Amino acid sequence: MTTLVGLDVGTTGVKAIAMTPEGEVVCSAEAGYPLMTPRPGWSEQDPDDWLHASEQALARLGAGAHRVGLSGQMHGLVCLDDHDRVLRPAILWNDQRTAAECAEIEERVGLERLISFTGNRALPGFTAPKLLWLRRHEPDAYARIHRIVLPKDYVRLRLTGEWAIDAADASGTLLFDVARRRWSDEVLAALDVPHEWLPPVSESTEIAGAGDQQAAALGVGVIEPGSVSVVLGTSGVVLAALPSYACDSEARVHAFCHAAPDTWEAMGVMLNAAGSLRWLRDALAPGASFDELTAEATRWDAGVEGLTFLPYLQGERTPHADPDARGSFTGLSLRHDRGALVRAVLEGVAYGLRDSLELLRELGVEPEKGRVSGGGARSRLWLEIVASVLELPLELTIDEEGSAYGAALLAGVADGVFADAGEAVSACVRAGAAIEPNVDWAPAYEEGYARFHSLYPALREVEDR
Repeated sequence: MTTLVGLDVGTTGVKAIAMTPEGEVVCSAEAGYPLMTPRPGWSEQDPDDWLHASEQALARLGAGAHRVGLSGQMHGLVCLDDHDRVLRPAILWNDQRTAAECAEIEERVGLERLISFTGNRALPGFTAPKLLWLRRHEPDAYARIHRIVLPKDYVRLRLTGEWAIDAADASGTLLFDVARRRWSDEVLAALDVPHEWLPPVSESTEIAGAGDQQAAALGVGVIEPGSVSVVLGTSGVVLAALPSYACDSEARVHAFCHAAPDTWEAMGVMLNAAGSLRWLRDALAPGASFDELTAEATRWDAGVEGLTFLPYLQGERTPHADPDARGSFTGLSLRHDRGALVRAVLEGVAYGLRDSLELLRELGVEPEKGRVSGGGARSRLWLEIVASVLELPLELTIDEEGSAYGAALLAGVADGVFADAGEAVSACVRAGAAIEPNVDWAPAYEEGYARFHSLYPALREVEDR
């Protein structure tokens, strides 16, 4: 039997799955690794931790495969010397140290020109600002760079010896011409980044690889208009597939290449979704399970009597692009207990996802439903809240394996098991349970979203005094 294998190199660990060409997952394995935060706002990992965890997870599968499909956390910078040795710990997608470098990029290139070349503005999580930070603060390491890779592609290099990248993952470097699906000569020249540092670019279906969000979208069948991918992972994502290139004039949502050739995507990203609930649990209820916390939240009505949570615990991307944004609870009263705080977190994340969806609608996206994935999707209450705030029915899929599932589909296309991404989705992705919006909650959430939407600018004004 042909077995397809997908491997997702995540922020907290790797996940590997083996599945049949009909989409049935026959086994899975996971292995974790630590996250380093040596300074406030910094986020780093040892790339060899990814490699060792990947080897462990693949060994545990015990399944043969023609090829391993790869997905992984986007934007992370891995610098290699002329012997492919890692020069320093990888700087990750959620690292916030590069605000000055982002400003420098937008000044050197020009914001409008940068958006026209890359479809995006300079954000601290992207790869290019990290290179400029390294040039300024660690010149000895910078001078020894021979080539760079993103997280999953470091694992690829070590497992197979192949130095490569796909257009989907390359889109998040801020060095890529997303519309033309090639490295941007203009941006590379403006930033003095050597072209030879960058790996050859292929389509995701050619080399069986994609960024985690593109792979997750493929894994739930979002490859054409009509539905959006809603991810309740550590970060929160609303992603729409686009039949032609389009970008927001202010780059409030990302314009990336999709995993399917000749397809693009618009994507809103909030830095803390399920991560917000994890923070609350670790801070206030370290011994409690997530199920216990969400059970407490069910005792509160929609809107939590005006209690509102801003999920900006590490800055934010969509829609504010502000690394200095901070989270808050407002509207607390003596009546509010731990369950109220939990429900406010669930609702605050849902409001943040709606910010992204509203911007996608401005680009002409008109979804009829959402396909949902991520650890937060295990909570029925949270799904009902998100569906109600987005005013969209949400569908789970039969096999809820996220990015690793999409990576396995890419492996099947690359090996000729499927003719293309569309055939892979048709053969393997099956809708499961559907969660409808709760119409009784609609008034509370319209009021709650309006309150949420007004809080960031008000608090930003206070912080700027």
